[in-house]
This record gives sequence, C-alpha cells and structure tokens, in this order.
Amino acid sequence: MSNELITVNIAIADRTYRLKTMTKDEEVLRKTVKLINEKIVEYKTQFAGKDIQDYISMVLIWLATEQTKSADHIIEIQDALDTITTLENQLERALTTEITI
Repeated sequence: MSNELITVNIAIADRTYRLKTMTKDEEVLRKTVKLINEKIVEYKTQFAGKDIQDYISMVLIWLATEQTKSADHIIEIQDALDTITTLENQLERALTTEITI
C-alpha cells in the first residue's frame, strides 16, 4: 500500500540518516538526496578549502532559492489561468447576448 510508512536509510555528505517516509514518496526522497549530494560535490570543486558545513549551507540556500522560484512560477501560471478564464467568460457573455439595433 502506498500510504504505508517505511524506514529509509539515506546518506548526505557521508553521513547516514534513518528516516520514515510514505512508500509513495520514497523515490522523490532518494532523488532529492542524490541532487543534494551532487550539489555538494559541485560546490566542493568550485570552492575548495571550505568546511563540509559550508557546502551543506550553500546547497540549502540553493534549494530554498529554487523552491521560491518554483512557487513564483506557479503563482504566475495561476494568474494567467485566471485571466484566461475571465476573458472566456466575457467572450461567452458577448456571444450569447442578443444584439439589438
């Protein structure tokens, strides 16, 4: 059943964490962990000589920024859909109204 909680072991920056997650969310969790670890490696090559905590902080800032961008994009899409709906309603009213001269 996809709503069951399962225990998942993940590793971020060579540290292992034991988490509980919904079965349906396991794949997303693992992909997120993979992305985090890839970003840590990327920042390690760009900014040599930093502490692992610095790299983790950089990744957190990057992830938060990406989330904000995504949320802003969703709001823009919703605004556009609202505008389209309003225009559709106006067009529908215009087409169904009898024109009298």
